Amino acid sequence: MISEFFTVEGISVPAVSAAQMKEIDRIAVEETGPNLFQMMENAGRNLAELVSRILQNEQKKKILVLVGSGGNGGGGITSARHLSNWGFDVTVCVSDIERLRSVAKYQLHILNSTNAKVISINQLNKEKPDLIIDALIGYSLTGQPSGTVLEMIKWSNNQLAIVVSLDVPSGINVTSGEKSKIFINPDLTLTLALPKTGLLPELTGELFLCDIGIPPKVFQRIGITPPKLFTKDFIIKLSTKE
Repeated sequence: MISEFFTVEGISVPAVSAAQMKEIDRIAVEETGPNLFQMMENAGRNLAELVSRILQNEQKKKILVLVGSGGNGGGGITSARHLSNWGFDVTVCVSDIERLRSVAKYQLHILNSTNAKVISINQLNKEKPDLIIDALIGYSLTGQPSGTVLEMIKWSNNQLAIVVSLDVPSGINVTSGEKSKIFINPDLTLTLALPKTGLLPELTGELFLCDIGIPPKVFQRIGITPPKLFTKDFIIKLSTKE
C-alpha cells in the first residue's frame, strides 16, 4: 500500500483507503455538499477532458465507455455525454441498465439526448474503439468481478485500444492493491478527490488526480489536510516518487 503520492512539483498528496473515501463521500452527501449529482458531474467532466487531451481532440477517434451500475458507471456516462457534445464518436455499453442506481440512471437519461450510442454486451464484439473508458467498478469492489461485468473486462483486455480507468482499475482492491483473477490493466487512471492506497504504479498506468469539488473541511473531518492542489488545473499528474 502507498501512503502518499507526489505531484510533478514534488508536493506530497496523502492517500486514503476505501473506508476513508466512503466516509468522505458520506460527509459531503449527507452534511456539507457537494451532493452526488455535483460530484458525478465533476468527475465525468474531468474524465472527458483527460480523454480529449489523450486523443488530442481528434474527434474521428472512436470511444467506448464500459459502464457499471453504481456511481463509477454514472461518472462514465457523464463523461460520454461531454465527449459526445464535443463531437467525438461515443458508444456506451451498460452492464445492466435495469440495475442502474438513481443518479447514474438520470445521467443516462441526459445522455439519450446526445448522439452517443447505447448498446448491450451482445453488441460489443462489433465495436473497434480507439479508446476504452473503464467505468465498471469503483472503490466499492467486494469479491471477484462476475457476470456481465466480468465479460466486459475480458472483452476490454482483448482490445488494442488505449484504456483509461475512472478512479480505480476495475478488479483492483483500492485499499490493498490486491488483484482479482481478471482485472483491467489500463494505460491511464484518473482517480477522484484523493489518491487511494492501493493504486500501485504497475496497476494504474499513468496516474492522474482530479478535483470533484469536495471542500477542505470535509477531509479535515477524517484527520487529513491535503495541500492546495488544483490552483491551475482540475487535473494533475501523480507519481510515487518526488
